Amino acid sequence: MIGEQNLKESWEQVVQIISDRFADGERLDLDAIIYLIGVQELGVGAKKFKKDEKLNLMHIAICRLLEPYGYYEFEFFDNDGWPHYKTKEELPTLKAGEQSVLMKEAVVQYFTEKELI
Repeated sequence: MIGEQNLKESWEQVVQIISDRFADGERLDLDAIIYLIGVQELGVGAKKFKKDEKLNLMHIAICRLLEPYGYYEFEFFDNDGWPHYKTKEELPTLKAGEQSVLMKEAVVQYFTEKELI
């Protein structure tokens, strides 16, 4: 687990880098960053996605982000190239603030692994 101050600094670094790269510096929120991670994990590049595909992209990202925590496990790519995950362990009941901290920590870890930060 990342220390609170280190998480804040690393999170701000991720937000700045991703916002500069994908939103002309306009500050992206957690949901937007999760969506972009889903696009990255799908690996099809820039394209227009339908509403249900956008939700699926966010689901892919959440599964990928929480995989190192033992909550999900990658299973396979379907015929359209979409990754599928299975639940290994149910997520604990978390308050909204706790969910946000968990996801920010997972995003920071993801971009650390990708050597962005």
